[in-house]
Amino acid sequence: MTWANHDTARGLDELRAAVLAVLGLRPDSMAQPAGVPCWMLLSEAAVSGPPSSGGDFHDSDQAASSEGSEAERTRLIALVELARGGDGEAFGQLYDHYQGSVYRFVYYRTRSQTLAEDLTSETFLRALRNMSGFRWQGKDFGAWLMTIARNLCTDHYKAGRTRLEQTTDDMGVHDDATEGPENAVLAGLTNEVLLDGLRQLSDEQRDCLIMRFLQGLSIAETAEVLGRSEGAVKQLQLRGVRNLAKLIPAGWRDE
Repeated sequence: MTWANHDTARGLDELRAAVLAVLGLRPDSMAQPAGVPCWMLLSEAAVSGPPSSGGDFHDSDQAASSEGSEAERTRLIALVELARGGDGEAFGQLYDHYQGSVYRFVYYRTRSQTLAEDLTSETFLRALRNMSGFRWQGKDFGAWLMTIARNLCTDHYKAGRTRLEQTTDDMGVHDDATEGPENAVLAGLTNEVLLDGLRQLSDEQRDCLIMRFLQGLSIAETAEVLGRSEGAVKQLQLRGVRNLAKLIPAGWRDE
C-alpha cells in the first residue's frame, strides 16, 4: 500500500459492506469491494513506546517500507536515513509524504478537525525529536508514526482534557436510496452512522477498523502499529465489524 494515498470513500463503502455482510444483507447493486477483501476476511480463520535512543544506528540492512513501488521504497528509506542524521529537509519530505495518512487516522479517531490538526502536528514534533533514536528492526517508518499518533490520542483522552467531539463536516453521506428493504438499509447505513458506531467500540477494535478500512493498511501494517500478531488483528477486525453491526439501530437490523 501507499501511506500517502488511500481512497477513504471506498474504505467507508468497504466497511459498510462488511457490516451488511454480518447482517446478512448484500444488495445486488453493491459491487464486491476492490480493496480490502471483506467477504474473505470475515470468514477467514484466525492465525492463532518509542524506540530506545543512543549508540550507533547502522541498521539500514533492516530497513523496511511497505510502499508498492521499489523506487518509492528506496527513496523513503534514504530520506529516513538522512533525517536520522539530522537532515531537516529530508524530514520535511517525510512530513509531506506521511502527513495526510496520520491526519486521517487522528481525525477518524477524534472526529474533530482542530484536535486532529493539533495531534498530527504533535506526532511529527515527537518524531522529529526522536529521529536519532528510530530503529528499523524490520519496521516501517509510517507504522512508527502511526504508533506515535495512536499513543497521543490515547493519552489525550486519558488525561480527560476533552470528551470525544462531534463534527458536522460533510462525510460524503450516501443518501441515494432505491426501492426495496435491503437497499433502504444500505442507504440508511450512512457514513455518519458508521463513524458514530466506531466511536462506541473499544479503542483497539476502533483503531483496527480505522487502519484497515479508512487507512487501507494491510494486516501486517496494522499488527505493527497495534503491537499485536497478524492473527490477533484478524480477530480484532472480525469482532470489531460484528460489534459495529450490533450498534446498527434494531429497526434496520430486523428488515
